[in-house]
Amino acid sequence: MQPADRVSGSKPYFFSELGKRINQLRAAGVDVIRLDMGSPDLPPDTTIIDALVEAARRPDMHGYTLGSGVQKFREAAAAFYARRFGVTLDPANEVIDLIGSKEGLFILSQVLVNSGDVVLVPDPGYSVYATGAEMAGGEVVAMPLLAENGFRPDLSSIPTEAAKRAKILFLNYPNNPTGATVEREYYEEVLEFGRTYDILIASDAPYTDVAFDGYRAPSLLEAARAGDLAVEFNSLSKIYNMAGWRLGMLAGHTDVVKLVENYKSLQDSASFAPILAAGVTALMGDQEWIEERNQVYQTRRDIALQGVRAAGFSVETPKAALYLWIRLPAGEESIPFCGRILDETGVSLTPGVVFGKHGEGYMRLSLVTPEARIVEGMARLGEWMKGQ
Repeated sequence: MQPADRVSGSKPYFFSELGKRINQLRAAGVDVIRLDMGSPDLPPDTTIIDALVEAARRPDMHGYTLGSGVQKFREAAAAFYARRFGVTLDPANEVIDLIGSKEGLFILSQVLVNSGDVVLVPDPGYSVYATGAEMAGGEVVAMPLLAENGFRPDLSSIPTEAAKRAKILFLNYPNNPTGATVEREYYEEVLEFGRTYDILIASDAPYTDVAFDGYRAPSLLEAARAGDLAVEFNSLSKIYNMAGWRLGMLAGHTDVVKLVENYKSLQDSASFAPILAAGVTALMGDQEWIEERNQVYQTRRDIALQGVRAAGFSVETPKAALYLWIRLPAGEESIPFCGRILDETGVSLTPGVVFGKHGEGYMRLSLVTPEARIVEGMARLGEWMKGQ
């Protein structure tokens, strides 16, 4: 059976392959400490779980999700944007629900990009930006995220010819994998660039409410004017520890929202109604527990920072997101370096090049592991580095 051309060159998802290797090591008796994936290990607030259970016990919640269930979630998402960012959205036309924001990020290229169109993608970055564009027949042009630029795309370095052919420019702040942040003024610069070249600015913003030391991340939509070419993806996975629930949202430009909604109607039948009901509770309920959860992450961050620095690595202190972006020793390549750490210490970290060629020379550490395991992982890493 021959695959379609658009998928014939696709590589397996890195974490799927890493998972196989980790299973082999564990079968051999190795105690593996996973500091690689960004899947939250803490549960949602009990009110969210209770809402799911209560809704699932109702006999009228088990058919295809249509009508009021979807609309209530969209209204709650609009209320979230109003409360959190001061952004007014029409829930009927400017917000849709997603089966996780990854779904929407992939669909965006399918509804906007034709063969030969350019999609501007941050590098390093989440792989779905590029893969979605490639499968739509688009040409991916990387925007390097470099330390000297604060891990922000340098808009002036984007080739004019690429900008003229571009349909979408993806941004992601707070950033995965670098942990970098931006302020509203930077979004205003990018929006002006988008207006100049008629490019949709698409913000992937699942980490806005995973923040430390009092930092509050802005939304792209705060800077957008009525009619601007701007949309934002958000996810309950990271904000509310609901990663496995697969629930997210797209907000912004009406035409784009409608295109994605139409595509989804051909592809899926919306999320399970009790999950949407629990999502409403998450978005509309008491938010104080999020600050307590963030303090847990901040404590883990500080333990990991101390450990990697004591081991001799260079790393910036992130104000948000779930990651440390750790610079490797000079001359080291990230895949073999992380492979040696895994094989020789049982500590699993993500090679930076997995996120793009400009991620080479770094590795990513995730903060979604209990404190005691991070302490143990840092002890192993420090001891291993003494022998390098």
